[in-house]
Amino acid sequence: MSEYTLSQIRPTDRRGLSQMDALLQKEGIERDRNLDYTVGMFDEDYNLVGTGSCFGNTLRCLAVSSDHQGEGLLNQIITHLTDYQYQRGNLHLFLYTKCSAARFFGDLGFYEIARVDQKVVFMENRKKGFEEYLGRLKAETSPVCQDAGAVILNANPFTLGHQYLLEQASALCGLLHVFVVSEDASLVPFAVRDRLVWEGSAHLGNLVYHHTGPYMISGATFPSYFLKDSETVIRSHAILDIALFTRIARALDITVRFVGEEPFSQVTGIYNQVMQESLHQAGIRCHIIPRKEDRDGPISASAVRQMIKERRILDIKNKVPESTYRYFTSPEAKQLLRTIQNAEDVIHY
Repeated sequence: MSEYTLSQIRPTDRRGLSQMDALLQKEGIERDRNLDYTVGMFDEDYNLVGTGSCFGNTLRCLAVSSDHQGEGLLNQIITHLTDYQYQRGNLHLFLYTKCSAARFFGDLGFYEIARVDQKVVFMENRKKGFEEYLGRLKAETSPVCQDAGAVILNANPFTLGHQYLLEQASALCGLLHVFVVSEDASLVPFAVRDRLVWEGSAHLGNLVYHHTGPYMISGATFPSYFLKDSETVIRSHAILDIALFTRIARALDITVRFVGEEPFSQVTGIYNQVMQESLHQAGIRCHIIPRKEDRDGPISASAVRQMIKERRILDIKNKVPESTYRYFTSPEAKQLLRTIQNAEDVIHY
């Protein structure tokens, strides 16, 4: 019987990465650009026969050579990655897999949350994880309002455009659920974004605030490594995201989702198109609100970040609420200002 060795493949290990790319390509997968730990299963001659990776609290890029399938190697890789995640404090784990592999991961203790047929399945290692999340949302909402809407914000950072979106949406429904993206994949940390959203909308009396947790999928966590082209990735991302949102909406009696118009991004344009179609099928309205504009055109968080990068702090004053401006001109923001100013790219999706 063959002997195999599990070993970390580091970013500087060119041979290991080359073997990994070849193995993934052979199995119809591309290496994901978002990986923070990778392990390889090697035979006696140090040839790679299996691999798996982590990013945050997700498992991804899982593959075993077709020549070695049926030997239980993927089980060993999953066990190793799970132990590694537990050691670094990630107990609640998620993975994305092809629909054909969902049953296999179910046997390893993962439970399906949502799927896009013939594309991707989203799974977690807690049987009632999503149901518990819905329970927390209900507990944060008292009383439940039948005339309820929802807005999902990243707010990187919170601008007058975001404030206008919330003002317009809150005037069109009895209760507005505001979900702040809680994943820390943005230049402005979640704790700051969350605070600035709350401070910049405190004058509105019918808002209830929630954190998205891991169940509203961001571009950073959504996998693109086994979907063949960029539009397929965007559409699959949107469909899966809306499948999750629909379950949230039903739990909270949300009947309309408000989104800001996106005049610049083709990606967001495709996403919004799919979202309108999917929400309509689920019986939920999608209300697109035009962007707030000033003399420079539509107000955007990307433009604010660019101003900060260029050390034009005074120029953001007319782009953001007073509370956001106060934060960025305070001593508390000094480290974040340096982070943005040193960032290679601040204009991104």
